[in-house]
Amino acid sequence: MATALSPRRAVPLGGSGPEDVVADSRGGVLTGLEDGRIVRVDGLDDPDRTGVKVVAETGGRPLGLELLPDNALLVCDAERGLLRVGLEDGVVRVLADKVAGVPLRFCSNVVALSDGTVYFTVSSRSYPLKQWIGDLVEHTGSGCLLRLAPGEKEPEVLLEGLQFANGLAASADESFLVLAETGRFRLVRYWLTGPLAGRSETFADDLPGQPDNLWRAPDGPIWVALAGPRVGALELLHRRGPAVRRAAARIAVRAPFRPPGTTGVLAVADDGTVVHHLESRRARFRMVTSACESDGRLVLGSIWERGLAVCDLPGTVG
Repeated sequence: MATALSPRRAVPLGGSGPEDVVADSRGGVLTGLEDGRIVRVDGLDDPDRTGVKVVAETGGRPLGLELLPDNALLVCDAERGLLRVGLEDGVVRVLADKVAGVPLRFCSNVVALSDGTVYFTVSSRSYPLKQWIGDLVEHTGSGCLLRLAPGEKEPEVLLEGLQFANGLAASADESFLVLAETGRFRLVRYWLTGPLAGRSETFADDLPGQPDNLWRAPDGPIWVALAGPRVGALELLHRRGPAVRRAAARIAVRAPFRPPGTTGVLAVADDGTVVHHLESRRARFRMVTSACESDGRLVLGSIWERGLAVCDLPGTVG
């Protein structure tokens, strides 16, 4: 049973599409905007002291973010590939922009482990970000999971055939990764250690919506953004042949899009158990693509909106 997802306040950013949100150790939140800026937002819990500061510009379209211990930021840029951004000097460095000689496009989310290994997803090799709906409609299965080992210049493909590979998070002990497969409404576990290392399996299936970015809370669960509800007509279309799906995708990428009113977030434990399900069916803040905890609040990002939303964490009093 879902509980209500009710934002307490909106935080305008002076730009569109804060697709991913990550909390830093100072109680602030970092996010990337449609125009290429990466901003830090401080004072989220107090309108009188909220501040938005530009820390870098990628020159592309930043999506998934991952903070590093040395005060740098990993950025999945949908146009430029995998980037490393210095938060003190704003210097942007390309870590990887090709795989097997093919330019990296539509990089989606990223996680770094304690040994310096970086894992990241590519949502689609068939459609660019601006036509993302085409991939979900056609059901191309062209998403993938990649690994960039320390010192390497080109990533290795670990998993292919994913239906819109999206959010990524590591388990608390770094024995496996959890990956959001948006087009299959599920989370996938990819084992990094142990007898199943290198294998994947379903981690949480039949989710109530389309999973997007993932973020692990310190000493807590993995937050899963649900960008939209399940759509019966879309699931029926996925059972049709490739030609039918391609024709539907051509129409979808040209049609006006407005997100549905139903959106939500899940919190999932490392055993795959859903510990929280928050949902709004008449959301004013639509298409939640990310969620993180910051300063005792739940902060939501959206590729559709022009700001962030701040909510109470489950079990807290406003």
